Amino acid sequence: MYITVKQAAEKWGISDRRVRLLCSEGKISGATREGRSWMISTNAKKPEDGRFKATESLLTAIDRKKRGLDTRRPLTEGEWERLTEEFIIEYTYNSNAIEGRGRCNIG
Repeated sequence: MYITVKQAAEKWGISDRRVRLLCSEGKISGATREGRSWMISTNAKKPEDGRFKATESLLTAIDRKKRGLDTRRPLTEGEWERLTEEFIIEYTYNSNAIEGRGRCNIG
């Protein structure tokens, strides 16, 4: 016996899209594809969520990293230049990628 993606999503409390993704990645045992639809075994278990979850607050992590950085001060001139260049390149590239997304140049 099989259930649909929608039924599995309701049963497990996740979105239809997430269920389809898990099926396509082979993480749901007993899931088979029939045409464009996924058929999931009624006794299939919801897979464990393998995504990373932070266990500490962001501010605590920042404070911990700041203390670690403070133990390495003062930075050498070469290290200071390398970090500055890396920061500029990384954030310039990322900001250009974000600004350019979704734009369409029509003649």
